[in-house]
Amino acid sequence: MLRKLMKHEFRATGRIMLPLYLILIVTSFGANLTTRGLLSTEYRILDVLGVLLVMAFAIAIVAVCVMSMVVMVQRFYKNLLQDEGYVMMTLPVSVHQQIWSKLIVSAVWFAATVLMIILACCIVAFNVEFVDEFFHFIGDIFRGIMREDAYFIANGTAFAVEGIVLCFLGSCAMCLQFYAALAVGHSSANHKMVWSVGMFFLFQFVIQFLGSMLVILADGTGLDVFLTNFLPQFNGVAAMHAVLIFCIVLTVIYGAIFYAVTTFFLKKRLNLE
Repeated sequence: MLRKLMKHEFRATGRIMLPLYLILIVTSFGANLTTRGLLSTEYRILDVLGVLLVMAFAIAIVAVCVMSMVVMVQRFYKNLLQDEGYVMMTLPVSVHQQIWSKLIVSAVWFAATVLMIILACCIVAFNVEFVDEFFHFIGDIFRGIMREDAYFIANGTAFAVEGIVLCFLGSCAMCLQFYAALAVGHSSANHKMVWSVGMFFLFQFVIQFLGSMLVILADGTGLDVFLTNFLPQFNGVAAMHAVLIFCIVLTVIYGAIFYAVTTFFLKKRLNLE
């Protein structure tokens, strides 16, 4: 059922995100014309057109980034907390499957957004010499890695895996903070959206307060001194692995708290009236 839920989510969100990606790519071609000399012509109208094309490209990047976030929140809100919630909650699927389908789809769209922005920027900067030099540079990197021993290959692969895991978990944790605020806010009988916004800022305040307390605690107990003396015992590669793993664990804890809040309120306190 999780696969079917994800398929439904991709269809619903793709109607919005795919046209935005198309607009981004089209505007990137327009911005490429500008970089090829449209702004340096003697015709005033072409100068104005070049400025408009660059502005359109910048707006398209902002729109894609913002809409990927808006769509993520909107799908959770409309699908589970409004009228569609009556239908979704009667399906033979668990709340966990409902949430994970949205988390996975949202993470995929976030990754796709980053890749599309990178592609659009490459199109803007595109010329034959640039592409040739870029692929030569990438080839030199891979040839250099392959010439090294298995230690560097293994660590490079591990860094890539850890980075991907951290990005996925970070995306899920960010989504869950919004989900938790909406779930708590919609447990009330009135002014649900007001309560949701209030809960979001309350969560932010609590997180920042706890973070500040941990920093003060670390300073007061000498933990910072211990870490300062402990980390230099690792070499640079091992220290980077330790930092990435620590960030992954911290992100898991962060996301798990909001996941527990979201599932509890969807199961026990959801008010669709």
